[in-house]
Amino acid sequence: MAYIIERKDRFYVVAYDGLDPLTGKERRRWHPAGGDRHEAEAMAARIERDAAGTAPRRGGPVHLGEFLTDTWLPTKRRHVRASTSYRYSWMVDNYINPSIGHVPLRRLRADHLDGLYDQLATTGGRHRTGLAPKTVHEVHVIVRSGLDLARRRQLVDSNVAHAANARHKRQTRTVPRSWTAAELASFLASAGHHRLYPALHLTACTGMRRGEVAGLRWSDLDRANQRLSISRTLQSIAGQPVEVPVKTRTSRRCIDLDDATIDVLARWRRRLAREGLPHGADDWMFVNTGGRFVNPESLSQLFDRLQRAMPDLARIRFHDLRHTHASLLIMDGVPVKVVSERLGHANVAFTIHTYQHLLPGMSAAAAQQFAALLAAHAR
Repeated sequence: MAYIIERKDRFYVVAYDGLDPLTGKERRRWHPAGGDRHEAEAMAARIERDAAGTAPRRGGPVHLGEFLTDTWLPTKRRHVRASTSYRYSWMVDNYINPSIGHVPLRRLRADHLDGLYDQLATTGGRHRTGLAPKTVHEVHVIVRSGLDLARRRQLVDSNVAHAANARHKRQTRTVPRSWTAAELASFLASAGHHRLYPALHLTACTGMRRGEVAGLRWSDLDRANQRLSISRTLQSIAGQPVEVPVKTRTSRRCIDLDDATIDVLARWRRRLAREGLPHGADDWMFVNTGGRFVNPESLSQLFDRLQRAMPDLARIRFHDLRHTHASLLIMDGVPVKVVSERLGHANVAFTIHTYQHLLPGMSAAAAQQFAALLAAHAR
């Protein structure tokens, strides 16, 4: 989108330049267009055409894979975060192109897409056991968006993705799993020998997200007030660390830490110093043996390996440590508002909805307490 602004008898074309991958804010680029409004309008039209994407090669039919890779993806990169762009590119290369990327745009039919979605849902993925419904729907969204652009560029007459049968494949929301206090204590005791135990301990005792833990720097820790500031999240893109803003405005928060967690982090920092690894204020809090950042995915893989060594323990995901933290606090009577702020949820209603299965017992206790209060005054 481009528009014209006149200032002191001179015209400027202001063009939307996508989202900043670090701050998430909109970027707008100003183009001086001289003193002629017609020239400014021509420049704005040219910028609009360029924003529609790179023109596909001529001389033959344009195939779906070619269009997504050469035209749609470069367009999307200007409007989404780097991590999202990388995920789009990976899905196009691994899920769409191998199956229907060779199909010309004008010969593409809804049956092609239905076949793709069914194949991904039944035999897709690394282990050939089928992809999650949410992932299949993401693939559908990519194809639909790409065909919308192709229709705007008059390469196709209609978007056949709107007729494809993918809506019913959306994943239904499930109740998050969590450990009891005894199970969590047992896991932490068993994992205490591992080098990255401090990261697991911090996750369990704060309910932080995986990327938030990986994105911590030592400057985020306030030992005097026993607080941790959450201001960024770390994602690994093509093997390189990319800092992005936290998930929501309320995710930017401070978390109070207990004495034991402060001691665990202090001992971890002393270990880094002994091993000659980075441990300054601006260095990553958690690093591997080579001193590089810890890939968030490696934390999940470590968590799974440690669980497999404890066959008697119920299996949960790494993200379920966050649910465990919240569940144990709520069951112990901590106000939901406090738990919501600790987790960085956008509003307390979301916290109540997520953990409502824990509230009936608390409600019953409140009913008994109210009855006793009323009875006391009746006497």
